[in-house]
Amino acid sequence: MHRFIFSLLLLIVSVSPVLCDDAKPAEPAERAADMQSMKDFLQANPNCREFNDSCSYCVVTDGRADCSTPQIACVKKAYQCTATSGK
Repeated sequence: MHRFIFSLLLLIVSVSPVLCDDAKPAEPAERAADMQSMKDFLQANPNCREFNDSCSYCVVTDGRADCSTPQIACVKKAYQCTATSGK
């Protein structure tokens, strides 16, 4: 009986890696190139005072962005200005 259980466990362990595919596909180079740096975003949007990328929420004070810690399991998107100064 022990030999049967041991053989069954060996079979399960040897087949398991084939059945699971945890590897994520690599991010396409085009999408990575589309992501704008925060510095570039702030230079292109000098009147923006609050913005986010769907992960972190940022407030601009004296030309410097102070951002929250990224949320768990978020999907980063392009920066979006959510509030501008009245200048």
